[in-house]
Amino acid sequence: MNPVVYFVIPAYNEAACVADVVRRVKAQYPNVIVVDDGSTDQTSQAAAGAGAVVLRHIINRGQGAALKTGIDFALWSGAEVLVTFDSDGQHQLEDIPGLIAPVCEGRCDVALGSRFLHPETRVPGMRRLTLKLGVVFTRLVSQIKITDTHNGLRALSRKAAEQIQIHQDRMAHASEILDEIGRLKLRFVEVPTRIVYTEYSQRKGQRSSAAFRIVWDFLVGRAGR
Repeated sequence: MNPVVYFVIPAYNEAACVADVVRRVKAQYPNVIVVDDGSTDQTSQAAAGAGAVVLRHIINRGQGAALKTGIDFALWSGAEVLVTFDSDGQHQLEDIPGLIAPVCEGRCDVALGSRFLHPETRVPGMRRLTLKLGVVFTRLVSQIKITDTHNGLRALSRKAAEQIQIHQDRMAHASEILDEIGRLKLRFVEVPTRIVYTEYSQRKGQRSSAAFRIVWDFLVGRAGR
């Protein structure tokens, strides 16, 4: 019997594209949770209209908080494998079978998408530099050998999702998840995944200058644990 797979999709002011993302996912995977992180547009209505279960934060708390809300609800709903997936159209559905296979087969606890292992991903120059520096930082601080960081496409076993603690409400959660994988000594693999950078996703995405705030938030949070 195949494991029960749930998708957790955090969204903030993504009314323009979240419905299309949900429809594409639901065509193959029926369990889709969208966490509307206090959007001021029609994100909730668009996601619900496309068939997602929608949870909503009253205020904008950040992507980390939205993921935690969605993961907790997916676990409560009986998820055995959880996939975190972006709402802006950057992630590609055809990468999912290869991503979830090692988790479903019990070969690892976490499968991490890596854009740098996929030959078709074209990462903008400054973004590439920032991510490569992030990889070095993660290897030094969290002591895990990875090729990508802050890639929101990942698959978690139920065991991993229950054990990983997300305290960072905003973008530092991605570094925190990697740190938790190292702390908990969870088995992980990296899987090639293609990221599509559109004008829309680049306009909505994090600026490279935000990396300093992410590092600060992560280190302060880590010291406080």
